[in-house]
Amino acid sequence: MNDGFAAWWADRHRATRFEVRRIPFAKLDRWDFEPGSGNLAHESGSFFTVEGLRVRNDDRRSWSQPIINQPEIGILGVLVKDVDGEPHCLMQAKMEPGNVNTLQLSPTVQATRSNFTRVHRGGTTRHLEHFAGSGRGKVLVDSLQSEQGAWFWHKHNRNMVVEATAEVPEHEDFRWLPLHRLRRLMRRPNLVNMDARTVLACMRFTPPEDAADPFTGALVRSYRARSGLHTTAEVLSWLTEARTRCDWRTRLIPLGEVSGWSRTDDEILHDEGKSFRILAVEVEAGNREVTRWSQPLLAPRGKGLAAFLTRAVDGVLHLLVQTRLEPGLRDVVELAPTLQLSAGDDPGDRPYARELLAADRGRVRFDTVMSEEGGRFYHAQTRYLVVEADPGLPPEVPEDFRWVTVRQLMDLLRHGHYVNVEARSLIACLHSLW
Repeated sequence: MNDGFAAWWADRHRATRFEVRRIPFAKLDRWDFEPGSGNLAHESGSFFTVEGLRVRNDDRRSWSQPIINQPEIGILGVLVKDVDGEPHCLMQAKMEPGNVNTLQLSPTVQATRSNFTRVHRGGTTRHLEHFAGSGRGKVLVDSLQSEQGAWFWHKHNRNMVVEATAEVPEHEDFRWLPLHRLRRLMRRPNLVNMDARTVLACMRFTPPEDAADPFTGALVRSYRARSGLHTTAEVLSWLTEARTRCDWRTRLIPLGEVSGWSRTDDEILHDEGKSFRILAVEVEAGNREVTRWSQPLLAPRGKGLAAFLTRAVDGVLHLLVQTRLEPGLRDVVELAPTLQLSAGDDPGDRPYARELLAADRGRVRFDTVMSEEGGRFYHAQTRYLVVEADPGLPPEVPEDFRWVTVRQLMDLLRHGHYVNVEARSLIACLHSLW
Protein backbone atom coordinates (compact mmCIF):
# COMPACT_ATOMS: atom_id res chain seq x y z
CA MET A 1 0.00 0.00 0.00
CA ASN A 2 1.80 3.13 -1.22
CA ASP A 3 0.26 6.01 0.74
CA GLY A 4 3.60 7.44 1.82
CA PHE A 5 3.31 6.30 5.44
CA ALA A 6 6.49 4.20 5.44
CA ALA A 7 8.59 7.03 4.02
CA TRP A 8 7.12 9.58 6.47
CA TRP A 9 7.65 7.24 9.42
CA ALA A 10 11.28 6.59 8.47
CA ASP A 11 11.82 10.33 8.02
CA ARG A 12 10.47 11.06 11.51
CA HIS A 13 12.98 8.60 12.97
CA ARG A 14 15.81 10.31 11.14
CA ALA A 15 14.69 13.87 11.82
CA THR A 16 15.04 14.10 15.59
CA ARG A 17 17.51 12.81 18.12
CA PHE A 18 16.04 10.93 21.06
CA GLU A 19 17.92 9.73 24.10
CA VAL A 20 16.66 8.15 27.33
CA ARG A 21 19.14 7.34 30.10
CA ARG A 22 18.62 5.67 33.47
CA ILE A 23 19.75 7.90 36.33
CA PRO A 24 19.76 7.63 40.14
CA PHE A 25 16.93 9.38 41.99
CA ALA A 26 19.38 12.00 43.30
CA LYS A 27 19.90 13.31 39.75
CA LEU A 28 16.21 13.95 39.09
CA ASP A 29 15.66 17.62 38.27
CA ARG A 30 12.83 19.27 40.27
CA TRP A 31 11.68 15.87 41.62
CA ASP A 32 12.38 14.68 45.16
CA PHE A 33 11.16 12.45 47.97
CA GLU A 34 9.03 14.58 50.28
CA PRO A 35 10.07 14.78 53.95
CA GLY A 36 7.70 12.83 56.18
CA SER A 37 5.58 11.00 53.59
CA GLY A 38 8.43 9.84 51.39
CA ASN A 39 6.24 10.46 48.31
CA LEU A 40 8.16 11.11 45.09
CA ALA A 41 6.81 14.41 43.74
CA HIS A 42 7.56 17.33 41.38
CA GLU A 43 8.36 20.62 43.08
CA SER A 44 5.50 22.35 41.20
CA GLY A 45 2.92 20.04 42.77
CA SER A 46 1.75 19.16 39.24
CA PHE A 47 2.25 16.22 36.86
CA PHE A 48 2.00 13.19 39.18
CA THR A 49 3.29 11.70 42.41
CA VAL A 50 4.45 8.21 43.35
CA GLU A 51 2.61 7.37 46.57
CA GLY A 52 1.56 4.27 48.48
CA LEU A 53 -1.67 2.25 48.22
CA ARG A 54 -3.11 -0.01 50.91
CA VAL A 55 -5.66 -2.66 49.90
CA ARG A 56 -7.84 -4.94 52.00
CA ASN A 57 -9.72 -7.55 49.98
CA ASP A 58 -12.86 -9.60 50.62
CA ASP A 59 -10.88 -12.18 52.60
CA ARG A 60 -9.63 -9.44 54.95
CA ARG A 61 -6.11 -9.89 53.64
CA SER A 62 -4.21 -6.67 53.02
CA TRP A 63 -1.16 -5.52 51.14
CA SER A 64 0.48 -2.29 50.06
CA GLN A 65 2.35 -1.11 46.99
CA PRO A 66 3.59 2.04 45.25
CA ILE A 67 1.10 3.63 42.84
CA ILE A 68 1.07 6.62 40.48
CA ASN A 69 -1.35 9.35 41.56
CA GLN A 70 -2.18 11.74 38.72
CA PRO A 71 -5.45 13.48 39.65
CA GLU A 72 -5.57 15.84 36.68
CA ILE A 73 -7.52 14.88 33.55
CA GLY A 74 -5.63 14.90 30.26
CA ILE A 75 -6.92 15.02 26.70
CA LEU A 76 -6.48 12.16 24.24
CA GLY A 77 -7.95 13.48 21.00
CA VAL A 78 -8.05 12.36 17.37
CA LEU A 79 -8.95 14.91 14.71
CA VAL A 80 -10.85 13.49 11.72
CA LYS A 81 -11.94 14.80 8.33
CA ASP A 82 -13.48 13.38 5.17
CA VAL A 83 -11.16 13.05 2.17
CA ASP A 84 -12.74 11.78 -1.06
CA GLY A 85 -15.48 10.03 0.89
CA GLU A 86 -13.22 8.26 3.39
CA PRO A 87 -12.54 9.31 7.01
CA HIS A 88 -8.95 10.33 7.68
CA CYS A 89 -7.35 10.69 11.13
CA LEU A 90 -4.60 13.16 11.98
CA MET A 91 -1.99 11.10 13.79
CA GLN A 92 1.24 12.16 15.43
CA ALA A 93 4.71 10.65 15.49
CA LYS A 94 5.38 11.06 19.21
CA MET A 95 8.31 10.18 21.36
CA GLU A 96 7.65 8.93 24.89
CA PRO A 97 10.51 8.16 27.28
CA GLY A 98 9.13 4.77 28.31
CA ASN A 99 8.48 3.43 24.79
CA VAL A 100 10.50 0.34 24.02
CA ASN A 101 11.17 1.77 20.54
CA THR A 102 10.94 5.47 21.47
CA LEU A 103 8.69 6.70 18.61
CA GLN A 104 5.09 5.52 18.22
CA LEU A 105 1.91 6.59 16.43
CA SER A 106 -0.14 8.75 18.76
CA PRO A 107 -3.38 10.76 18.80
CA THR A 108 -3.49 14.30 17.42
CA VAL A 109 -3.42 15.58 20.99
CA GLN A 110 -1.99 13.56 23.85
CA ALA A 111 -1.44 15.86 26.78
CA THR A 112 -1.95 16.09 30.52
CA ARG A 113 -3.39 19.26 32.01
CA SER A 114 0.08 20.13 33.29
CA ASN A 115 1.34 19.83 29.70
CA PHE A 116 -1.24 22.02 28.02
CA THR A 117 -1.21 24.63 30.83
CA ARG A 118 2.59 24.70 30.34
CA VAL A 119 3.69 23.96 33.89
CA HIS A 120 6.86 22.61 32.26
CA ARG A 121 7.53 26.13 30.80
CA GLY A 122 7.81 24.59 27.36
CA GLY A 123 6.02 25.08 24.05
CA THR A 124 2.29 24.97 23.43
CA THR A 125 0.38 21.77 22.67
CA ARG A 126 -0.13 21.68 18.92
CA HIS A 127 -3.77 21.40 17.70
CA LEU A 128 -5.23 21.74 21.20
CA GLU A 129 -7.61 24.44 19.93
CA HIS A 130 -9.57 21.83 17.98
CA PHE A 131 -10.48 20.03 21.22
CA ALA A 132 -10.96 22.79 23.79
CA GLY A 133 -12.63 26.18 23.86
CA SER A 134 -15.20 27.89 21.68
CA GLY A 135 -13.33 27.27 18.43
CA ARG A 136 -13.19 23.51 18.65
CA GLY A 137 -14.58 21.29 15.90
CA LYS A 138 -17.64 19.04 15.82
CA VAL A 139 -17.42 16.58 18.72
CA LEU A 140 -18.11 12.96 17.72
CA VAL A 141 -16.81 11.17 20.84
CA ASP A 142 -16.24 12.61 24.31
CA SER A 143 -15.97 10.34 27.36
CA LEU A 144 -13.81 9.87 30.43
CA GLN A 145 -12.07 6.50 30.38
CA SER A 146 -10.01 4.81 33.07
CA GLU A 147 -6.42 3.65 32.76
CA GLN A 148 -4.45 0.81 34.39
CA GLY A 149 -6.00 0.21 37.81
CA ALA A 150 -3.03 -1.82 39.02
CA TRP A 151 -0.59 1.08 38.49
CA PHE A 152 -2.68 4.28 38.61
CA TRP A 153 -4.86 5.66 41.38
CA HIS A 154 -8.24 6.78 39.99
CA LYS A 155 -6.62 7.84 36.71
CA HIS A 156 -8.80 8.75 33.78
CA ASN A 157 -8.43 10.78 30.60
CA ARG A 158 -10.83 12.55 28.29
CA ASN A 159 -11.09 10.47 25.10
CA MET A 160 -12.23 12.63 22.17
CA VAL A 161 -12.85 12.34 18.45
CA VAL A 162 -13.47 15.69 16.77
CA GLU A 163 -14.32 16.48 13.16
CA ALA A 164 -12.20 19.33 11.84
CA THR A 165 -14.31 22.35 10.90
CA ALA A 166 -11.41 24.76 10.36
CA GLU A 167 -8.16 24.68 8.42
CA VAL A 168 -5.52 22.47 10.02
CA PRO A 169 -1.95 23.67 9.44
CA GLU A 170 0.50 21.04 8.27
CA HIS A 171 3.40 19.95 10.44
CA GLU A 172 6.06 17.36 9.74
CA ASP A 173 5.30 15.36 12.93
CA PHE A 174 1.62 14.89 11.93
CA ARG A 175 0.02 13.01 9.08
CA TRP A 176 -3.53 12.41 7.86
CA LEU A 177 -4.04 8.65 7.58
CA PRO A 178 -7.04 6.97 5.93
CA LEU A 179 -9.02 5.05 8.51
CA HIS A 180 -8.60 1.70 6.75
CA ARG A 181 -4.81 2.19 6.78
CA LEU A 182 -4.79 3.13 10.45
CA ARG A 183 -6.80 0.02 11.32
CA ARG A 184 -4.29 -2.18 9.46
CA LEU A 185 -1.36 -0.58 11.27
CA MET A 186 -2.77 -2.01 14.50
CA ARG A 187 -1.30 -5.36 13.48
CA ARG A 188 2.28 -4.07 13.70
CA PRO A 189 4.05 -4.55 17.04
CA ASN A 190 4.68 -1.46 19.16
CA LEU A 191 3.45 1.00 16.54
CA VAL A 192 0.01 2.37 17.51
CA ASN A 193 0.36 3.56 21.09
CA MET A 194 -2.04 2.92 23.96
CA ASP A 195 -3.53 6.40 23.90
CA ALA A 196 -4.39 6.09 20.22
CA ARG A 197 -5.89 2.64 20.77
CA THR A 198 -8.22 3.76 23.54
CA VAL A 199 -9.57 6.61 21.38
CA LEU A 200 -9.93 4.39 18.29
CA ALA A 201 -11.87 1.88 20.39
CA CYS A 202 -14.47 4.58 21.06
CA MET A 203 -14.90 5.55 17.38
CA ARG A 204 -17.93 4.50 15.37
CA PHE A 205 -17.15 2.39 12.31
CA THR A 206 -19.14 1.33 9.27
CA PRO A 207 -18.11 -2.27 8.62
CA PRO A 208 -18.24 -3.72 5.11
CA GLU A 209 -21.35 -5.38 3.73
CA ASP A 210 -19.44 -8.40 2.46
CA ALA A 211 -17.10 -10.65 4.43
CA ALA A 212 -14.29 -12.87 3.21
CA ASP A 213 -14.91 -15.73 5.66
CA PRO A 214 -17.39 -16.86 8.35
CA PHE A 215 -15.39 -15.31 11.20
CA THR A 216 -15.28 -11.88 9.54
CA GLY A 217 -18.97 -12.14 8.70
CA ALA A 218 -19.80 -12.88 12.33
CA LEU A 219 -17.56 -9.97 13.42
CA VAL A 220 -19.29 -7.54 11.04
CA ARG A 221 -22.70 -8.61 12.34
CA SER A 222 -21.41 -8.13 15.90
CA TYR A 223 -20.84 -4.43 15.13
CA ARG A 224 -24.52 -4.09 14.29
CA ALA A 225 -26.10 -6.32 16.95
CA ARG A 226 -27.54 -4.23 19.79
CA SER A 227 -27.97 -7.34 21.92
CA GLY A 228 -26.97 -10.96 21.81
CA LEU A 229 -27.16 -13.66 24.46
CA HIS A 230 -27.84 -10.86 26.98
CA THR A 231 -29.37 -7.42 26.60
CA THR A 232 -27.20 -4.43 27.46
CA ALA A 233 -29.45 -3.75 30.44
CA GLU A 234 -28.74 -7.25 31.70
CA VAL A 235 -24.99 -6.77 31.22
CA LEU A 236 -25.07 -3.50 33.16
CA SER A 237 -27.08 -5.08 35.96
CA TRP A 238 -24.55 -7.93 36.15
CA LEU A 239 -21.67 -5.42 36.37
CA THR A 240 -23.50 -3.38 39.03
CA GLU A 241 -24.11 -6.55 41.05
CA ALA A 242 -20.37 -7.37 40.89
CA ARG A 243 -19.53 -3.88 42.13
CA THR A 244 -22.08 -4.20 44.92
CA ARG A 245 -20.62 -7.53 46.08
CA CYS A 246 -17.05 -6.22 46.06
CA ASP A 247 -15.83 -5.50 49.57
CA TRP A 248 -12.33 -4.27 48.74
CA ARG A 249 -11.14 -1.27 50.75
CA THR A 250 -8.47 0.89 49.15
CA ARG A 251 -6.78 4.07 50.27
CA LEU A 252 -3.67 6.08 49.58
CA ILE A 253 -0.89 5.99 52.18
CA PRO A 254 2.53 7.66 52.31
CA LEU A 255 5.06 5.91 50.11
CA GLY A 256 7.29 5.59 53.16
CA GLU A 257 4.68 3.35 54.83
CA VAL A 258 4.53 0.75 52.04
CA SER A 259 5.67 -2.61 53.39
CA GLY A 260 7.50 -5.31 51.45
CA TRP A 261 9.21 -2.78 49.18
CA SER A 262 12.67 -1.20 49.41
CA ARG A 263 14.32 1.91 48.01
CA THR A 264 17.86 1.94 46.64
CA ASP A 265 19.72 4.83 45.02
CA ASP A 266 18.07 4.16 41.67
CA GLU A 267 15.04 1.89 42.21
CA ILE A 268 12.01 1.24 44.37
CA LEU A 269 11.46 -2.50 44.14
CA HIS A 270 9.51 -5.37 45.68
CA ASP A 271 11.55 -7.33 48.22
CA GLU A 272 10.78 -10.59 46.37
CA GLY A 273 11.34 -9.14 42.88
CA LYS A 274 7.64 -9.16 41.95
CA SER A 275 5.37 -6.85 39.95
CA PHE A 276 7.29 -3.75 38.90
CA ARG A 277 9.95 -1.24 39.84
CA ILE A 278 9.99 2.57 40.09
CA LEU A 279 13.05 4.07 38.40
CA ALA A 280 14.24 7.43 37.06
CA VAL A 281 15.28 8.59 33.58
CA GLU A 282 16.76 11.64 31.92
CA VAL A 283 15.36 12.44 28.49
CA GLU A 284 16.38 14.42 25.41
CA ALA A 285 13.82 14.82 22.63
CA GLY A 286 14.10 17.47 19.96
CA ASN A 287 10.43 17.48 18.91
CA ARG A 288 8.72 17.74 22.32
CA GLU A 289 7.34 20.87 24.01
CA VAL A 290 10.28 20.55 26.41
CA THR A 291 13.44 19.17 24.82
CA ARG A 292 15.15 17.95 27.99
CA TRP A 293 13.74 16.74 31.29
CA SER A 294 13.89 13.97 33.90
CA GLN A 295 11.14 11.97 35.60
CA PRO A 296 10.24 8.75 37.42
CA LEU A 297 8.73 5.80 35.49
CA LEU A 298 7.06 2.54 36.52
CA ALA A 299 8.80 -0.47 34.96
CA PRO A 300 6.95 -3.84 34.83
CA ARG A 301 8.99 -7.02 35.19
CA GLY A 302 8.01 -8.58 31.87
CA LYS A 303 5.14 -8.60 29.40
CA GLY A 304 1.47 -8.65 30.29
CA LEU A 305 -1.30 -10.50 28.44
CA ALA A 306 -4.82 -9.50 27.42
CA ALA A 307 -6.99 -11.91 25.43
CA PHE A 308 -10.55 -12.19 24.14
CA LEU A 309 -12.10 -15.58 23.58
CA THR A 310 -14.76 -15.32 20.87
CA ARG A 311 -17.55 -17.50 19.51
CA ALA A 312 -20.34 -17.05 16.99
CA VAL A 313 -23.86 -17.32 18.39
CA ASP A 314 -26.57 -17.40 15.72
CA GLY A 315 -24.05 -15.96 13.27
CA VAL A 316 -23.06 -13.04 15.53
CA LEU A 317 -19.58 -12.92 17.09
CA HIS A 318 -19.61 -12.69 20.88
CA LEU A 319 -16.68 -11.73 23.12
CA LEU A 320 -16.21 -13.29 26.54
CA VAL A 321 -15.69 -10.54 29.12
CA GLN A 322 -15.16 -10.78 32.84
CA THR A 323 -15.67 -8.47 35.80
CA ARG A 324 -12.19 -7.68 37.09
CA LEU A 325 -11.12 -6.02 40.33
CA GLU A 326 -8.23 -3.55 40.25
CA PRO A 327 -7.50 -1.48 43.36
CA GLY A 328 -6.72 1.76 41.55
CA LEU A 329 -10.01 1.94 39.62
CA ARG A 330 -12.59 4.45 40.85
CA ASP A 331 -15.28 1.76 41.01
CA VAL A 332 -12.75 -1.05 41.67
CA VAL A 333 -14.56 -3.31 39.14
CA GLU A 334 -14.75 -2.87 35.35
CA LEU A 335 -15.32 -5.16 32.36
CA ALA A 336 -12.07 -6.78 31.27
CA PRO A 337 -10.80 -9.27 28.67
CA THR A 338 -11.43 -13.00 29.10
CA LEU A 339 -7.88 -13.39 30.42
CA GLN A 340 -5.77 -10.53 31.72
CA LEU A 341 -2.35 -11.11 33.26
CA SER A 342 0.04 -8.53 34.63
CA ALA A 343 3.76 -8.97 34.10
CA GLY A 344 4.95 -11.98 36.08
CA ASP A 345 1.48 -13.43 36.70
CA ASP A 346 1.14 -17.19 36.34
CA PRO A 347 -1.95 -18.19 34.32
CA GLY A 348 -2.16 -21.29 36.51
CA ASP A 349 -5.69 -22.59 36.57
CA ARG A 350 -7.36 -19.30 35.64
CA PRO A 351 -10.55 -19.74 33.63
CA TYR A 352 -9.95 -20.13 29.89
CA ALA A 353 -6.15 -19.76 30.15
CA ARG A 354 -5.50 -23.10 28.43
CA GLU A 355 -8.17 -22.48 25.81
CA LEU A 356 -6.50 -19.20 24.88
CA LEU A 357 -2.80 -19.97 25.27
CA ALA A 358 -2.82 -23.45 23.73
CA ALA A 359 -5.19 -22.68 20.84
CA ASP A 360 -4.44 -24.00 17.37
CA ARG A 361 -2.90 -21.31 15.18
CA GLY A 362 -5.92 -21.48 12.89
CA ARG A 363 -8.13 -20.19 15.70
CA VAL A 364 -5.83 -17.26 16.59
CA ARG A 365 -7.19 -14.20 14.80
CA PHE A 366 -4.94 -11.55 16.34
CA ASP A 367 -1.63 -11.88 18.16
CA THR A 368 0.53 -8.77 18.54
CA VAL A 369 2.70 -7.25 21.27
CA MET A 370 1.97 -3.57 21.86
CA SER A 371 3.22 -0.94 24.27
CA GLU A 372 1.36 0.60 27.17
CA GLU A 373 1.53 4.30 28.08
CA GLY A 374 5.11 5.41 27.51
CA GLY A 375 4.81 8.66 29.41
CA ARG A 376 4.52 6.89 32.78
CA PHE A 377 5.65 3.29 32.15
CA TYR A 378 9.10 2.05 31.12
CA HIS A 379 9.12 -0.63 28.39
CA ALA A 380 5.64 -1.83 29.39
CA GLN A 381 4.35 -4.26 26.78
CA THR A 382 1.29 -6.47 26.52
CA ARG A 383 0.58 -9.40 24.23
CA TYR A 384 -2.91 -8.89 22.76
CA LEU A 385 -4.76 -12.00 21.61
CA VAL A 386 -8.09 -12.66 19.90
CA VAL A 387 -8.93 -16.37 19.70
CA GLU A 388 -11.91 -18.28 18.32
CA ALA A 389 -13.25 -20.78 20.83
CA ASP A 390 -13.11 -24.45 20.00
CA PRO A 391 -16.57 -25.57 18.84
CA GLY A 392 -16.62 -28.11 21.67
CA LEU A 393 -16.26 -25.47 24.39
CA PRO A 394 -19.26 -25.71 26.77
CA PRO A 395 -21.59 -22.69 26.39
CA GLU A 396 -21.99 -22.22 30.15
CA VAL A 397 -19.61 -19.72 31.77
CA PRO A 398 -18.70 -18.89 35.39
CA GLU A 399 -20.71 -16.17 37.14
CA ASP A 400 -17.93 -13.60 36.65
CA PHE A 401 -18.08 -13.98 32.84
CA ARG A 402 -20.59 -12.99 30.13
CA TRP A 403 -20.75 -13.24 26.34
CA VAL A 404 -21.35 -9.79 24.73
CA THR A 405 -21.29 -8.36 21.21
CA VAL A 406 -18.84 -5.77 19.90
CA ARG A 407 -21.72 -3.30 19.54
CA GLN A 408 -22.65 -3.71 23.20
CA LEU A 409 -19.11 -2.92 24.36
CA MET A 410 -18.87 0.08 22.03
CA ASP A 411 -22.21 1.39 23.29
CA LEU A 412 -20.83 1.20 26.83
CA LEU A 413 -17.80 3.23 25.68
CA ARG A 414 -20.05 6.24 25.20
CA HIS A 415 -19.80 6.43 28.98
CA GLY A 416 -16.84 6.13 31.32
CA HIS A 417 -15.60 3.49 33.74
CA TYR A 418 -17.37 0.46 32.28
CA VAL A 419 -14.68 -1.09 30.03
CA ASN A 420 -11.07 -1.23 31.19
CA VAL A 421 -8.12 -0.04 29.12
CA GLU A 422 -6.90 -3.52 28.16
CA ALA A 423 -10.34 -4.44 26.82
CA ARG A 424 -10.46 -1.14 24.92
CA SER A 425 -7.11 -1.93 23.30
CA LEU A 426 -8.50 -5.31 22.23
CA ILE A 427 -11.57 -3.61 20.73
CA ALA A 428 -9.20 -1.45 18.68
CA CYS A 429 -7.42 -4.66 17.61
CA LEU A 430 -10.76 -6.10 16.45
CA HIS A 431 -11.12 -3.08 14.16
CA SER A 432 -8.11 -4.37 12.21
CA LEU A 433 -9.75 -7.72 11.37
CA TRP A 434 -12.06 -6.57 8.57
